Amino acid sequence: MAARDPEATKARIFAAAVAEFARHGIAGARIDRIASEAKANKQLIYAYFGNKDQLFSQVLGRSMVDLAAAVPVDADDIEGWIDRLLDYHAAHPEFLRLLFWEGIEYGTAELPDEAERQDHYARKVAAIQDGQDRGVITDAIPARDLMFLLIALANWAVAVPQIQRILVGAEGADRQRLRASIKEAARRLVAK
Repeated sequence: MAARDPEATKARIFAAAVAEFARHGIAGARIDRIASEAKANKQLIYAYFGNKDQLFSQVLGRSMVDLAAAVPVDADDIEGWIDRLLDYHAAHPEFLRLLFWEGIEYGTAELPDEAERQDHYARKVAAIQDGQDRGVITDAIPARDLMFLLIALANWAVAVPQIQRILVGAEGADRQRLRASIKEAARRLVAK
């Protein structure tokens, strides 16, 4: 009989949960499907992660930490940061799907992990503010607003690929042209 590996089981559950929540959102996700995909029983999911809302919160929270570690904000190279962010989202489209599902289901209501989320974004805003304080980027737009606008530029094409296809096309040259346009828009937003 094989020995149990709780960490491997948690990893399988987590991966299955990411896929399930990205596909169906919080309300549509089913613990049964996560358990089946992870080859784990439902009781283990509840024991390791809590209820479905808590599991979603952990999935999105870890996804945000992964993104922050992989693509830190760089006020000295906004175009490069936008490039890296676009690459990250292309490689991990589930992240934006999770954010959109969260927005659909919570709207403007307080999030279960809102304090942690505020800390997460405060670090990003601080990087922008530092760039403004050093005169690297414009201070004509408040740092929080500028961060929001830059994130929106980088996220929208991946979040709504159907609109991207309709408006700018879906071929490689179309995507490259849009990428260059997004970077140029970001450059203009931060220009002194």
